[in-house]
Amino acid sequence: MGRIAEKVYTDPRDVARLERFVEELAINARVRVHTTSGVVEGVVMVTPTVQVFRDAADNEGINGTVKLEDARQPGWSGLVWLGDIERVEHLDSVTIGATRA
Repeated sequence: MGRIAEKVYTDPRDVARLERFVEELAINARVRVHTTSGVVEGVVMVTPTVQVFRDAADNEGINGTVKLEDARQPGWSGLVWLGDIERVEHLDSVTIGATRA
């Protein structure tokens, strides 16, 4: 993945929100993610991390992605920007503090 993000965050409250999503999106968790542009459902394939990115104006800040896959849609996988997430619904028992990879 490149180091360019549509939106980057520098405010400590925003960065803390992104870090909460990292904790909430445990690997192998089946989740429904509500984003600014809709809803995505799948299994968390890789533990997300926050990283340093630059936006189109070359501002440096924080964002990250989570990779989801859906067994009901073979071959489908999606990357969701942590900054676009509004809330996460857990659809199984894998929750905060569960297995990390």
